[in-house]
Amino acid sequence: MTKKTITITNNMDGSTLELPILEGSVGPMAMDMSTLYRDTGLFSFDQGFMSTASCHSSLTYIDGDAGILRYRGYPIEQLAEKSNFLETAYLLLHGELPSADQLEKFDSIIGHHTMINEALTKFFDGFHYNAHPMAIMVGVVGSLSAFYHDSLDIQDPHHREVCAHRLIAKMPTIAALSYKHNIGEPIIYPQNNLGYCGNLLRMMFATPCEEYEPDPVAERALNLLFVLHADHEQNASTSTVRLAGSSGANPFACLAAGIASLWGPAHGGANEACLDMLHEIGDVSNIDKYIAKAKDPDDSFRLMGFGHRVYKNYDPRAKIIRKVSHQVLEKYADANNPMFELAMRLEEIALKDDYFVERQLYPNVDY
Repeated sequence: MTKKTITITNNMDGSTLELPILEGSVGPMAMDMSTLYRDTGLFSFDQGFMSTASCHSSLTYIDGDAGILRYRGYPIEQLAEKSNFLETAYLLLHGELPSADQLEKFDSIIGHHTMINEALTKFFDGFHYNAHPMAIMVGVVGSLSAFYHDSLDIQDPHHREVCAHRLIAKMPTIAALSYKHNIGEPIIYPQNNLGYCGNLLRMMFATPCEEYEPDPVAERALNLLFVLHADHEQNASTSTVRLAGSSGANPFACLAAGIASLWGPAHGGANEACLDMLHEIGDVSNIDKYIAKAKDPDDSFRLMGFGHRVYKNYDPRAKIIRKVSHQVLEKYADANNPMFELAMRLEEIALKDDYFVERQLYPNVDY
């Protein structure tokens, strides 16, 4: 195969530099600029990494213009329809979907790690009762490195695997304990005869005084959300984890850093920002006023949950989750709830208003 290169000419002194062109299995080609500074004394400038690939990866492919998302080559639509979250996690870790035997073994391994050290449960008592759950997650996930010393070497493949299993298994337990602490209810321990999402729902919403059976509608919706969010290329939180990991820091510390990044309203915190926005608008009667504010370039108000930095088409994840989310809302939401009516009306306007359509500001997965 002919080696592809591109020639860069420096207009300051007329010198030239040949840079290799790297070709991936799918998507645009990349220019290898790793020798640019060494050979020219110049840096590249790419604010926000809009045109930069920082590593070799075969995990996730996104084409924002076409609205495509694939994990390990599998379209997200196919995984959402046919796979559960643990199958998807296995795919991302190992490169292929598991066989029935492999999935059973993986499920058993995850189940083995769902509990957290009992001493760690006492940490939650040190947080204020109304602490933000992401603040608790940053602290508790970071503290895992003080309990699980046998999987801290990021250079050891076995350590990385054990750490990944522990994080996948313990994250629902930590999230549920954070919620229980916030509402003042006793903690509910994992029950491994339930599925991954059913277990989380039980730990969140069960109480010791009565039996709890996870609702299949809610369980299916939660599973779908986890599949759709399992990976999203090198976003802010992933890049944060990689940057922390480049120092040799242990995986738990790196994940805590990633959670801190995820917390931001321009990233994972966007769904919370959507709720805050709905509360600010307050009532259907105020929609026209706030739509006008959103269109005014001199007004700081923004409609949260519309448009996406990567997807310039309809977010493929939003298309998938919309149907199931409406099933959940139809079952659990009060149709007369002003907030529900407001959210539905706002979505309707955004899908029809020329201002939003022309700018491709479709409701995204956060909304």
